[in-house]
Amino acid sequence: MQTESTRRRLRELILDGHYPPGARLGEVEVAETLGVSRTPVREAFRALAADGLLAGAGRGLRVVRLDDEELSQVYRVRAALEALTAELAAERQRDGRLAPAELADLAVLADLTHRATADGELARAVRLNRNFHRRIAELAANPVALHTLDRLWDQIQVSTLRSLRAPARTALVDAQHRDLLDAITAGDAAAAAAAARRHVLDTRAADRPAAND
Repeated sequence: MQTESTRRRLRELILDGHYPPGARLGEVEVAETLGVSRTPVREAFRALAADGLLAGAGRGLRVVRLDDEELSQVYRVRAALEALTAELAAERQRDGRLAPAELADLAVLADLTHRATADGELARAVRLNRNFHRRIAELAANPVALHTLDRLWDQIQVSTLRSLRAPARTALVDAQHRDLLDAITAGDAAAAAAAARRHVLDTRAADRPAAND
């Protein structure tokens, strides 16, 4: 139980930027920060390394830091998986297996994400945006895709946290969320998959450093 709690707390510290990309982690320092012994920290290190949040650095570990090419590769996989989960969610809606309240909750998340982004509450917008996309993956009812997406989202969030900025096309991002939501609500699997793929790839294109545009 303590091992899982330690893993969860350390993961939150990494995702929040307390330990930035590339930071080396030591068992003693992390144990002191979390107020636990070194044993659960050691197990948490192993689990987070398996999840792709930590990577080997000599004899120790460091927080993962994806370079531009690696981020592009991760986004390509994310685009394929989110297209799949959107397609599956739309199929379940078409077959009458989604409750109206589930789609209503998704619409609320889209509203909250747009409002937080427009208000410049970027950290909150990141969390809400991730919740929106994760909810779609949950509605797809494919645990393998959901687990894999969680790992990819973690890596993307950590690697882009320091460059966090308001989207240059806030209205377009919101419109793409609405297109995705509308396609799922209509039970149009092909349109949902296309909207999800387009949105993820457009997000990557907008996030690339100016020097690489």
